[in-house]
Amino acid sequence: MCGLLGMLTGDASAATLVELAGQASHCMRHRGPDDALTWNDDDLVLGFNRLSIIDIDHSPQPLLWGPPDQPDRYVLAFNGEIYNYIELREQLQREFGAVFQTGGDGEPIVVGFHHWGPQVVTRLRGMFAFAVWDTVEKTLFLARDPFGIKPLYLATGPGGTGFGSEKKSVLEMLGTLQLSDGLDPRAIEHYTVLQYVPEPESLHADIRRLESGTYATVRPGQAPEVTRYFNPRFTVRPFARGSEQARYDEIAQALRDSVAKHMRADVTVGSFLSGGIDSTAIAALAIQHNPDLITFTTGFERDGYSEVDVAAESAEAIGARHIVKVVSPQEYIEAIPKIIWYLDDPVADPALVPLYFVAAEARKHVKVVLSGEGADELFGGYTIYKEPLSLKGFDRLSPGLRRAAGRLSDRIPEGTRGKSLLHRGSLTLEERYYGNARSFDDDRLRRVLRNYNPAWTHTDVTAPIYAQSREMDPVARMQHLDLFTWLRGDILVKADKITMANSLELRVPFLDKEVFAVAEGLPFDQKISHGTTKYALRKALDQIVPPHVLHRKKLGFPVPLRHWLAGPEMYDWARETIVASDTDHIFDKQFVLQMLDEHRAGTVDNSRRIWTVLCFMIWYGIFVDGSIDPQIEQRDYPVRL
Repeated sequence: MCGLLGMLTGDASAATLVELAGQASHCMRHRGPDDALTWNDDDLVLGFNRLSIIDIDHSPQPLLWGPPDQPDRYVLAFNGEIYNYIELREQLQREFGAVFQTGGDGEPIVVGFHHWGPQVVTRLRGMFAFAVWDTVEKTLFLARDPFGIKPLYLATGPGGTGFGSEKKSVLEMLGTLQLSDGLDPRAIEHYTVLQYVPEPESLHADIRRLESGTYATVRPGQAPEVTRYFNPRFTVRPFARGSEQARYDEIAQALRDSVAKHMRADVTVGSFLSGGIDSTAIAALAIQHNPDLITFTTGFERDGYSEVDVAAESAEAIGARHIVKVVSPQEYIEAIPKIIWYLDDPVADPALVPLYFVAAEARKHVKVVLSGEGADELFGGYTIYKEPLSLKGFDRLSPGLRRAAGRLSDRIPEGTRGKSLLHRGSLTLEERYYGNARSFDDDRLRRVLRNYNPAWTHTDVTAPIYAQSREMDPVARMQHLDLFTWLRGDILVKADKITMANSLELRVPFLDKEVFAVAEGLPFDQKISHGTTKYALRKALDQIVPPHVLHRKKLGFPVPLRHWLAGPEMYDWARETIVASDTDHIFDKQFVLQMLDEHRAGTVDNSRRIWTVLCFMIWYGIFVDGSIDPQIEQRDYPVRL
């Protein structure tokens, strides 16, 4: 787990950019505090910050490798972990007689690239964003892992192509690339609706992200050519009669194998542990490989907004040492600017803040943690996935009758039972399901945004994804959408950025290609069945997780934001932040203040809408007008040139 950046020039001027690369690399020093290096030739300069996890005393990066007749032909900068690196090394030695200079997990990438070309990405089992520069062919190869666990930002202009693990590093390069730092109004609108900036956008118009499951080829003076190599498909394989248990056993074995691979490290590995089935399963499997496993959880002082007791019970049941961090409202408020600086673009997920504190606590004890992200998207875990069952009757109505139901719902007073059911039943899946987040409906969006553009809608993001899933059942279509939106836009952004803010590596065993291979074929009734979600996964984990967790309802991460924003904990702070923000040209601040007062009065729960705007305003103050100091600790890590 590290941070990389680079600039590919079109005029052989890379040697003049070494100092700039060092500066740009230094602002993401939290990603790799153990070492920092830069490398260059005439065309390319690379910067790298290393968090040493495997082959600690060796495997420096950028890493040079080449065959005997072309030594140092390739240069690699790699962020992530390859969990099947041992098997890849053995395969490359067996098939090609490959010679390795290190014991790390990065070298098999570049050796594999030499022998297999771009298809090396299909053989990697892990999380990654990497760059390979071929000094002979003068070609840069960039790639991201299938699910988008590791980030990679791109910017291409007249001055060349810049790329990096964090956007703030690419921002340092914009002048050299002859690009502007102007904002993207479409991305702002998408963020305001979805609570995150969807890939491949960023809030800066000239900086984009290489999408999950894609690779790009770049040549000096040319724009990147992007190719998708992974497109997840939920293709149902119906259960044969009497084969249910065999499929459950297959799921359990895939998870056991994934956790075993994810435990590979030359440092101590711990595990996050909430009150849910996903993190509990990971921790229960991890302790089989490390009997001294430490688990970590976080909660709040307010009753009803903490899973601390359940997590502690789970830790005791599996025999893990357990550490708890309780977060106060004041700590929450004080941490927000710092967290948004680490995020690069705002993500209006209140769970970011407790994650930051539990990651900081974990880093005192371990360098790597496992976590349960991805289980809901792969196995059907979100409660909203039950909706197609409750709306099934509407599918038999003609389009005209469905529209009539929608008109009827419009005339029913707010708060009346059945109004929401009628409204949502009148809509198609594509119209009603945006993914797992939506802050503003169209009416409120029109009121809150100064430059609202009705031509820019959530369908910019969702329509191309829905087009790929027409043959899938409704639950599979929702899962498919979430893989490309909520998972990589919110869940994995916060997992990477917030743990890396604390120089902590987070690994997600559910998001493994072999686990996906057993999850993708599950039929509808093995996800949503018997009144529960993740039915097949629960059956597979029957002998792995403690009984008190196995059938517990999903809570997400409960944060008392609704109460805090209406009370003395946050109301004054929120109002002061809104009034002070220099974003009048973006938001109607009087409408935002009105929403805040409505929320305080208890007439409408506006907490998520207010939080979405607040996070943007703080981001704007940090990255655009400089009015907010995120108070980042200045660590003096060396940058070796």
